[in-house]
Amino acid sequence: MVAILAPLLLPANFRFPLLDWINNWGPTTAWLIRGGAVLLGLVLWLRFRNQE
Repeated sequence: MVAILAPLLLPANFRFPLLDWINNWGPTTAWLIRGGAVLLGLVLWLRFRNQE
């Protein structure tokens, strides 16, 4: 979620190495990586949320 929200909330001159690396792959691939990370996080959260 940070990778999706950071460009919208942080100043334009803020440099974040992970976002720079993701953006080097091109816009389509960058969005696929971000979406895949969010989807993976959602799946893991849904899978393990009720285990104690």
